[in-house]
Amino acid sequence: MHFKRFDQARPLLTLGVVIAAWLVLPVAIKTFMRVSFYELQAPITVSASYVRSLQDFWSLRNQSKKELIEAGRDLARINASYSLTAQENDKLREDITRLEDLLRVPAQTEYRFEHARVVRRDFSAWWQRLTIRKGSNYNIPVGAPVVFSGGVVGRVTAVHAYTSTVDLISSPTIRLAAVVEGDDRPMSYQGGINPTFGPARGDVEFVPIDIFASATAPKRLVTSGLGGVFPPGITLGRVVKLEPSTDGLFKTGEIELDPMLSEFIEVTVLVPLTTD
Repeated sequence: MHFKRFDQARPLLTLGVVIAAWLVLPVAIKTFMRVSFYELQAPITVSASYVRSLQDFWSLRNQSKKELIEAGRDLARINASYSLTAQENDKLREDITRLEDLLRVPAQTEYRFEHARVVRRDFSAWWQRLTIRKGSNYNIPVGAPVVFSGGVVGRVTAVHAYTSTVDLISSPTIRLAAVVEGDDRPMSYQGGINPTFGPARGDVEFVPIDIFASATAPKRLVTSGLGGVFPPGITLGRVVKLEPSTDGLFKTGEIELDPMLSEFIEVTVLVPLTTD
């Protein structure tokens, strides 16, 4: 009878011994084991991503000539629009540089654009992150901002040999300074507790009391540039709800994020250009 009870409790005892052994291990050994395990399974994840890209390639090869001609025509129009925008951007950069020299204002941080394919998404109620297919092999630094066509994606939180982990702006681990478009007063944005399959949302605090927004009259929330991580003016989301905070001095609100956060397949990492 005693042996039968012991056999039933053996899995729990084994689990307890493993947990106790893990708790007493030095931090350096834990870190080494965690990184080694990640690097061991990373090739499998990356290989699956390349297979998906190959499938997409062959699916496009099966498109008819008429569809390809129409896609090429649309792409030519977009390229023409982007070409004009690039010329305007160069002119604006020259004006900014001239004004910085006249006013003796420190120059803004410059970046190089590193485009990367999304390998995997990891969404839960407590964190929302994704893995991209570039890491230390492309000199991706920890803390680098990540963007896409709709605005801010998040921030690089871990860099490995061939992949990097990005915490999305919908994750509670992300907090940054923001402003409402057309207003220069900073406020605090933070990701919220989001359902796994629900729309992504965030929270905003310390909103001036004279700012109003609602679902029928939302306001665009953008990065402020404070802190030197994200360039100013990049879209975070839309302020769809504001109400007075408990102290009555400010407002708190709800931010509706871009639904493409759970769908895009490529992002751009802004790698700061350090000048020594």
